[in-house]
Amino acid sequence: MSSTVKLFDSHCHLQDPRILNMAPQLIDTALSSGIKHFAVNGVSENDWHLVKQMSDNYQCVVPCFGLHPWYVAERTPFWFNALKDFCHSIPAATVGEIGLDKGSHGREIDFVNQVEVFHQQLELAKELKRPASVHCVCAFGDLLRIMQHVGPFPAGVILHSFLGSAEMVPEFAKLGAYFSFSGHLMSMKEQKAKKMLRAVPVERILLESDAPDALPKSDLDSLFWVEKDSSASEELQTKDVNSASSTGNCDNLAVGSKSVLPQETLNHPANIHSRCCVMLHLCLI
Repeated sequence: MSSTVKLFDSHCHLQDPRILNMAPQLIDTALSSGIKHFAVNGVSENDWHLVKQMSDNYQCVVPCFGLHPWYVAERTPFWFNALKDFCHSIPAATVGEIGLDKGSHGREIDFVNQVEVFHQQLELAKELKRPASVHCVCAFGDLLRIMQHVGPFPAGVILHSFLGSAEMVPEFAKLGAYFSFSGHLMSMKEQKAKKMLRAVPVERILLESDAPDALPKSDLDSLFWVEKDSSASEELQTKDVNSASSTGNCDNLAVGSKSVLPQETLNHPANIHSRCCVMLHLCLI
């Protein structure tokens, strides 16, 4: 895809410890490819300061602060006040990544706690008139009920890496939802993906890399790829329950360098271009 096409990465994690040391290179390469802005989502109290620092250093970074459902059990008694402080410190900041998860990992975390924490953060986003970036795995019915109770959301709610049903799209859209698509879209059966995409109003479609996760399943020669920094701290774990990549490590930022990628290859934010091409294919054919 031509670099003259300017894109916004609506959801990524450039503060992830697997790629944090390579973030300057990743950002530079992605900017050169035509990505103009990155919504960098925090996942816990442990990385909000990194997200803020990144937004201070790069005008292209839109900071997002939130407590991901995987980390609700680890929250401190002061987490919500800290979250509000981060959001108030940057008027352009959004709330995320927040959400609900009943998937293979999420089911290990008390769902009542997930709902309580999610509800608080969703109300904060509405109060501050900020968008929220929402993770949802196997809990779309619960998500819709909560959004109907708290909403509508004039500032918008981004349903990150959306893989929900076409039938639920209109109800979410009425509440102000936007539908963001990552590399996981390529793992769906083509007919299901087409039906879902065609149900989404075109003005509510967003693209995301979800880097360093969600490596697209596509022609390897068209991909930017990166391996995890071997010196990365494991204090923060990967947050995507449907991750299409393994956790690994290196610094090769080439495109189309190998016919078979290393086992521990991670996603590069510049791969958002492949998402755009796939969506055009699914919508037009």
